[in-house]
Formats: sequence, C-alpha cells, structure tokens
Amino acid sequence: MRHIISQIKKTYSMAEPEERQSVLHNFAFLSAVQVITYLMPILMLPYLFRVIGPDKFGLLAFAQAFIQYFMILTDYGFNVSATREISLHHEDTHAVHRIFYSVMTIKVVLVLISAILLAAAVHFIPKFEIDWQVYIYSFGVVIGNALFPHWFFQGIEKMKPIADLNIFGGALSAGLIFLLIKSPSDFLLVPLIQSVVSITTGLWGQYLVLRIVRIPIRLPALTEIIKELRAGFYVFTSIVAINAYTTTRIFAVGFFMSNSITGFYAAGEKIAGLFQTFPLVPFSQALFPRLSKIYHKNKSRAFEFMQKIQRITVNVSLIFLPLGFVFAPWIVRVLCGQAYPETILSFRILLIGVLFVSSNAFRVQFLLICGKARLYSKIHIIAALIGVPLILVGIGYYSYAGVAAATVLIEMGIFTATYLAARKNSFS
Repeated sequence: MRHIISQIKKTYSMAEPEERQSVLHNFAFLSAVQVITYLMPILMLPYLFRVIGPDKFGLLAFAQAFIQYFMILTDYGFNVSATREISLHHEDTHAVHRIFYSVMTIKVVLVLISAILLAAAVHFIPKFEIDWQVYIYSFGVVIGNALFPHWFFQGIEKMKPIADLNIFGGALSAGLIFLLIKSPSDFLLVPLIQSVVSITTGLWGQYLVLRIVRIPIRLPALTEIIKELRAGFYVFTSIVAINAYTTTRIFAVGFFMSNSITGFYAAGEKIAGLFQTFPLVPFSQALFPRLSKIYHKNKSRAFEFMQKIQRITVNVSLIFLPLGFVFAPWIVRVLCGQAYPETILSFRILLIGVLFVSSNAFRVQFLLICGKARLYSKIHIIAALIGVPLILVGIGYYSYAGVAAATVLIEMGIFTATYLAARKNSFS
C-alpha cells in the first residue's frame, strides 16, 4: 500500500497545478456520474430481484443487451472522436459549432435507422415478437442517450452538467421504480420509467448546450457530416467489435438459455462491472481530454504520465479484486437476497477478466491519443472475430460459466495484443 501511495504522489507531482486541478475536478464529477450509472442499478438489484424475480429480471437484462446494440450505433464512437476534437478546438467557436451540429445530425439519422431495425426485429423474429412491449418500451433509452451531449461537456472539460443531470435522472428513475414496482406484473414499468427519464435528461442536456453554444440551430453541410463520420469510423468499428464480445454475453445467454439463468448471470456481470468501473472509468474519462492536450505539447511527458497511471491501476486492482473474489458469496447474498451459486460463479470468473481490463485501460487509451485508431480498431475486430465464436462454443458446452470463461480468454488476448502492439510502436 505504501508503494502505491508513493507512486500516486510521484505521478501527481508530474502534472502542472492547472492540470491536476482540472483532472481531479472532472474526476470528482465523473465519479458521481458513474455512481449513478452503475451503482444505482446495483442498489436496485436486491429490490428488483425480490419483487419481479430472476425470470423477469433476466428478460429485462436480455432486452437491455439487445437495445445496447442500437445505443452503439447511435453513439458511432463520438464519445471518443468528437470529445477529442472538441478538446483540441474548444477555443475555436466556429469549429465547436460545426462539430456539435454535425454530430447531432448524424445521431438523429442513426436513431431513425435504429427504430426501423427494431420494428423489423419485433415483427419478423418470434423471440422478440413474444415480448415486443419490453423492447419498444426500452427503446426510449436509445433516444435519450443520443440526445444527451456527454461528449460535448467532456470535450470542453465541464463535467458538472453531466453529473447534475445523471444524479437527477438516476434518483428520479430509482424513486419511481421503488414507488411503482410492487409485483412481477409491474415489470414492464421498469423499461418505461428508464426511457422517459432518459429522454427527459437528454432534452435537458441539449438545452444546456444550446445555452453554451449560443447560435441558431442549423443543418450542417454534407462535407462537415462526412468529416465527422470519417473521424469516428475507426473508433465506431472498434466499439462495435468490443460490444460484439461484451454485450453479446448477456444477449447470447438470454437467446439460448432460460430467463432465470439469464437473470443469475446478468446479476453476476453487473456486480463485476461495478468492480471494473470504480475508480477506473471516471478517472480515465477525466484524464482523456487532458492527456490529449499534454500529448500534443510534449509526447514523451504524456507517455511517461500514462505509464505511471497504468502501474498504479494494476497495483490497486491486485488489492481489491482478490477481496471481491473471497467475499463473493456475501456480496451476492446482500445484493440478490440469496447466495445464488450461478451468480457467485459468474462473478468470480468475470473478476479475472476485470484484472486484464484494468491492466490495459490506459495503454489502450493512449493508442487513441497517439492517433493509432486504426490499430486500436484492428485489435478489437480480431478479438470480436475470435471472441464471438468462443462465447457461442462456451455457452454450448458449459452454459453461463462457459460465457464467463470465454470473456476471460478474450480479455487476456486483448491485453497481450495491445501490449505487443504498444511495444512495437514504442509506446511502452
């Protein structure tokens, strides 16, 4: 522990005072966002598991996994590409306006395409037709997510609006669920509540941005739209590939197994996701725009900074992840009401995968900062091409445990490929 504290102090001293203040300030707000985004569902997990049961919980988890594909499409990698562009051109008002309206125009078109694809799925595919209301009610989250300009606020390094809106939305969603969900028959209200709240916060976010941008709404030129599509393409393909072996896990379990098994596995994945999220995700999001600026001023300093942060992340993971593994039965009992063996096993296996993700997070991020989006994309596309069949084989032979084990193998492969690619490109 002393060694970790010493590393943190050395890394902290490397940053300029203005950089430290900016990153820590944004880290605090993004941590609040992640608490609402990830911790609130975990806090609702015991209630929903008890009230609607594992079967309906599994159905909702499957619907969320399905809807996630449309969220990936409408995001189109802009959370990385547009954030980077905004952070680099935030003093150029014309460029900021161009980026904002181009990105939002693309998102609106992608939402319409997603709606058509969803309608086709629930009409032509029996698996989706049976519970069509669940998927239709869940689609509002796609609309709200597309409207919410998280990427814009992150790019200009003003995280407070993001935190405020997410706290409001999370609290409202949780309050309505606790108030209105009283029996298994109320399960359809869960996606409906989440959709209404998501659209509300998305519209509110647009209002706040328009107050900052302060220009009339206009349609961007076709050349501007094409430019943003090109800028986000490799990140988009990477995210599609990443979700091919992440979102597909719950989707595959839900498609081939019962709703109850899906519920048990999804609970384990949500708990493991909590360990993966804190404090890694908010810190990496807060650091990304700042590290991009440092890199454009001093590449060697940015690289050294990244290396030290990555070492700290690994050491912290080696302390906390084993604790999660040991106390898994107690954690599952507290969150799910019972120490379900399926959830405990899933959680423990997935924690191994979390270690590889944590050990690779900032090295992967640095590839994007260095302009290696194509290499980043290539690694994850290969991982998807290998990972999806691996997941399907795993579920065929070992059910949900096979999916969890396949996840570990995939993350191990990505870690190895990224490490070797980084060495080859002189990043490590």
